[in-house]
Amino acid sequence: MNAGWRVGSIFGIPLLLDPSWFYILALFTFSYGSGWQQEGWGSGWAWIAGLVMALLLFASVLLHELGHSLVALSQGIKVNSITLFIYGGIASIDQESKTPGQAFQVAIAGPAVSFGLFLLLSAIRLMLPLGTPVATVIENLAGINLVLTLFNMLPGLPLDGGQVLKAAIWKITGSRLKGMRWAAKAGQMLGWAAVILGITFYLNSLNLSYLWLVLLGWFGLRNADAYTRITHLQEALTQLTAGTAMTRQFRVVDAEQTLHQFATTYLADESATDVYYAASDGRYRGLVAVEELQTIERSLWEMEPLSQIIHPLTEIPAVTETTPLTEVIEQLETTNLRRLTVLSPAGAVAGVIDRGDVVRALAEKLRVPIPEPVIKRIKEEGKFPPELQLQAIAKAAKE
Repeated sequence: MNAGWRVGSIFGIPLLLDPSWFYILALFTFSYGSGWQQEGWGSGWAWIAGLVMALLLFASVLLHELGHSLVALSQGIKVNSITLFIYGGIASIDQESKTPGQAFQVAIAGPAVSFGLFLLLSAIRLMLPLGTPVATVIENLAGINLVLTLFNMLPGLPLDGGQVLKAAIWKITGSRLKGMRWAAKAGQMLGWAAVILGITFYLNSLNLSYLWLVLLGWFGLRNADAYTRITHLQEALTQLTAGTAMTRQFRVVDAEQTLHQFATTYLADESATDVYYAASDGRYRGLVAVEELQTIERSLWEMEPLSQIIHPLTEIPAVTETTPLTEVIEQLETTNLRRLTVLSPAGAVAGVIDRGDVVRALAEKLRVPIPEPVIKRIKEEGKFPPELQLQAIAKAAKE
């Protein structure tokens, strides 16, 4: 979650406020303020204490997420942002930890901070002779941090307990993807349980507060489903290779011909492919850089050989048929090329692969129908659909 207004930074980590945060801030302020007003507090003090309580609640959430973030930073992992929103907060961490032990440390850091706040606030409440408003705020804040600790330790994604479960399964099985898969399934079960219990309690009592449990369950279900989809996508990426995704949409031309012969024979046909490899004596000589043809004076085309615009296979970005699709995606994105050459074990041209080919192969593997016009558009634009976040998912799959 990177959307929201930036309101500052902490330890170099951007702090964002999602628009939904203001609604929940107002709701908590009203809830606490009206409750304390009914208990006999003066209107002014009740509403001020309600606002302070709401702000301190989100300060606790911020410290919770900061716990995750600082441990991730200590492992050399970039933290893109911390966002406060309607359901609390979330730290956008750039990549996975490299070991299950490190993943456990990142996961447990947030609940550890919340539990530490509970102990500290409880000690302050017991040790210091505080007035009623201050004591009440601190007592409530301590209780909320305890609830935040226990709730987040429930063993299912996207909760911290789910991350702990994922790290444990990863450690036992040696597979990060298995850990994510089982933790996501546990998160789905927890989400459905929250939805069913929330609806049941609401129908029995007509208490609107139980609808919040339904919303939390729905949020958990949505995120657990997202983790499941990402797991399936990462598994597909690790199983597919360049050879399974490539196409043979290229032509082999005679390396001995002139530029004029090449242009009139092949480029005059509008339906022809735009990928050409030159060969002579039964061997591939390289990729024909068609775009460089315009840099040569047209009057010289009759005399200049095609070799003038041929790039040897050893000098062009290429992958082999056995290269995992994760590395294909990484190379396409880092080089910002439209396509890559795929070489056979003997060093011959086996095919070409572009972003459209990658998406088509993934769709076929996952049995997800994608219309051919969409694939064509991806090929023409030379960009992956941003909502797929394939580069980040492929990077995580390699780790």
